Amino acid sequence: MSGVRAQIRTRDGWPLQHAVLTVTDTAGAQVLRAVADDDGTVRVRESLPAGSYTVLVTAVGFAPAASTALVARSGRAELGTLVLERQGGSELPPPGPWTIDPAHSRVAATAQHLGISSVHGRFTELSGRIDVAEVPERSGVAAKIRAASIDTGSEMRDRHIRSSDFLNVAEYPEITYRASGVEAVGPSRWTVRGELSMHGVVREVPLDLTCLGTGPDAEGALRTAFRATAELRRHDFSMNYNQVVAAGIAAIGTTLKVELDIQAVQGEALPAGGAAGAAGASGVDLAGDAP
Repeated sequence: MSGVRAQIRTRDGWPLQHAVLTVTDTAGAQVLRAVADDDGTVRVRESLPAGSYTVLVTAVGFAPAASTALVARSGRAELGTLVLERQGGSELPPPGPWTIDPAHSRVAATAQHLGISSVHGRFTELSGRIDVAEVPERSGVAAKIRAASIDTGSEMRDRHIRSSDFLNVAEYPEITYRASGVEAVGPSRWTVRGELSMHGVVREVPLDLTCLGTGPDAEGALRTAFRATAELRRHDFSMNYNQVVAAGIAAIGTTLKVELDIQAVQGEALPAGGAAGAAGASGVDLAGDAP
């Protein structure tokens, strides 16, 4: 059978949908162009004259990859698996410790209020470390937030959230998250398996994590960035307070949609001055307006 066939994959084996494969001859003239299907496969029945060709594979967000292919007299070219690396970095940063930079990180969440709108807030003090393992699935996370640093833009609401109705910061001053394993679920996407400790309750909370890339900053320090999302239920953490308005609608939603934008610096600690400006750089919404 004549034609060209190839599998286009990320470094960790996931198919790259809609990648473009281009074949040029020794004179540099394009002789074939094809787009990968949903399985990352290129199948072209058109035969090529026997000889040597250059194969270029491109995809949005990935560095191009070039290789040489020999086409037999049959006109058939089996190119095998062609691997693309993510542009600007790999799916996970290099192995080793990474220190979270609170000045360039954000922890935000959304809760419903009165069933018709959303409210937002933030924690202003957090710290933590990410340990990327040689075997990525064994990577870990340890993060800590000072519960009293909650900021929703309303001091009255903040005082209520700090009270025993919600966070009870006097008794539980810290919120922590610890994970010792991740699972690949797609190109540059991972599920982090960890435990969240809040309000004296420990629950398993998975994070849907995306690695956004790795690169040097202006001072030469290597930085990496992640985006993660999760959903929490207040009742799971024994925060059961809920005012009900006259229409029978709960004033404060029970589900929290959490979003984390995390930047970390390679090494056991931040560079000198790296934590400057940390206050006000991150946030989480825990409740609607206090009554």
